[in-house]
Amino acid sequence: MGHEKTIIRQHWGDHKMNQPLKHDGDEQYSINCQAVNNFVVRFANVNGTGSASANNMFAKAVLRMGIPVSAKNIFPSNIQGLPTWYEVRISEDNFLARRGGASELVVAMNAQSLDEDIASVASGGFLLYDSSRALADNQFRDDISYLAIPISAICQKEYQDPRHRQLFKNVIYVGALAALLNIEFDVLKSLVADQFRGKDKLITPNIYALELGYQYANQHFTCPLSIKVERRDLINNRIMVDGNTASGLGAVYGGATVVGWYPITPSTSVVEKFASYCQRLRIDPASGKRNYALVQAEDELAAIGIAIGASWNGARSFTATSGPGISLMTEFLGLAYFAEVPLVLINVQRAGPSTGMPTRTQQSDVLTCAYASHGDTKHVLLFPQDPAECFEFSALSFDLADQLQTPVIIMSDLDLGMNDHLCDEFSWDDTQEYQLGKVLSAEQLDEVEDYARYKDTDGDGICYRTLPGTHPDKGAFFTRGTSRNEYAGYTEKSAEYVANMDRLNKKFATASALVPQPEITEGKKIAPVGLIYFGTSSHAIDESRQQLKDHGLAIDTLRIKAFPFNEKISQFIERHANIFVIEQNRDGQMRALLMNELTVDPARLNAILNYDGLPVTSTFIVEKVLGTLARQQKSQVS
Repeated sequence: MGHEKTIIRQHWGDHKMNQPLKHDGDEQYSINCQAVNNFVVRFANVNGTGSASANNMFAKAVLRMGIPVSAKNIFPSNIQGLPTWYEVRISEDNFLARRGGASELVVAMNAQSLDEDIASVASGGFLLYDSSRALADNQFRDDISYLAIPISAICQKEYQDPRHRQLFKNVIYVGALAALLNIEFDVLKSLVADQFRGKDKLITPNIYALELGYQYANQHFTCPLSIKVERRDLINNRIMVDGNTASGLGAVYGGATVVGWYPITPSTSVVEKFASYCQRLRIDPASGKRNYALVQAEDELAAIGIAIGASWNGARSFTATSGPGISLMTEFLGLAYFAEVPLVLINVQRAGPSTGMPTRTQQSDVLTCAYASHGDTKHVLLFPQDPAECFEFSALSFDLADQLQTPVIIMSDLDLGMNDHLCDEFSWDDTQEYQLGKVLSAEQLDEVEDYARYKDTDGDGICYRTLPGTHPDKGAFFTRGTSRNEYAGYTEKSAEYVANMDRLNKKFATASALVPQPEITEGKKIAPVGLIYFGTSSHAIDESRQQLKDHGLAIDTLRIKAFPFNEKISQFIERHANIFVIEQNRDGQMRALLMNELTVDPARLNAILNYDGLPVTSTFIVEKVLGTLARQQKSQVS
């Protein structure tokens, strides 16, 4: 990033802003950041003031100019009043992980966090703030430029309704940013028209508020700034959407008709989106009746019980929750595993333990979900990296659950679920048929002389099941959570119990060939360093690879998409002298799972652990890799 000398005029009316920078009349000079389509804008707002929609409009405007963008909403767990931040990374290099560090431009609209926000501006960067209230002398830095806009005063003059004064503050600064950063104003107008389609009365006042900010910035500052955007054509067929929306739609396409749920942040919108799509896609055209059932239960225990009951009865059903809900659902997960009832559970992980940080992200339920319930259990886990995979894996999970007759848990997280991400368009083959697995029909039961629900006929650990009411007098069995023999009869015979547990283990081995396979990137020559990662940690990998290459270090990578693991992961570990496992939790849960399931020497796996509740950055990964290698080299020398 370079720097240039930029003129910043900062006054309103006849009132000249008090600035510590050297100035000549109204002109002030400072050394400013210089960047085109490669910088971060950080918005600092008060939660509950309507800022999220305005900030989202800003991100979408950049996107519509053909420039890759990512947005991270960092919000508190209360409803209203506390500080909230919204980071927009603009990167024509398609580096869309959270960058971290200081931001080139900070929009400071919250007096509570103003000192922190001023400190978060990169040297040579810009602070846009509401100058209706003067800054204190100690809030001025010599190495940044202050963009003073009297937003509250403008709203006070233009609007009589207090609610409008608050809401249009946000729209005014978006208009100002359009002038300052070279965003095409027609793009913003089209976004407003799209957002308020069907509410035409709201279009004109919003465009007027945008114009107020746009005109003020053009009149009082040199526009555009030394950081700006320029139109590109880099989006191709990608879309911007959040993972929870994608998961909800994927459940519809996967054939789900029943959901039992209890609201919990950050998974609630999965079911809300599922319901909204069902209202459009699951209505019988002839009768107008709903072809789905959505049951809000009294707690998480009841929610998963509803889903298990519906699945046992032949419906495709699911529930969605987060860490605290997983803790409550573990006993029922054990029942579904042992009784072999299909179930899909979407877990949008958040920072724990206990209540933890409900609105911060982590990958901290890996071990809990892999072995959920008491006794020996193993559950199928899917790790989507973006909304496209949330859609794909959500739909796939119902096939896997039916084929394997077991719970399948989708391991999303708050960053993926609640933030918008740029991803490939969703795809679906309309000729695709649902894979229901080994379900016997009445005709098939007529051909069976001796039906045994838990008999491994095919040697893959998966038995043939029946649905209630399939046949008038054949195929019935007792579904139980107690130990049973092949005919579902109660038993405490050790040999029969062991045979059943071994068969369940065989079924889990069969699952390793059905789940999504790991994604491996290797050069013609095996690199000395291999990175293993999963889920949303993938967002920082391409940038990490480039930064490590700049340090002269070649790396290979493997992305885990599912558990159970297969031999490809073991082989990748064996091929590389140094393995790093990147995850977003404190205790290295994926590393522990790899060690336990693949019997890997712990010394072979270096842990890179990010658990501050914010998405992992490439800077963090690169520093950990280089630091570990430096310590290893020093140890070898000594």
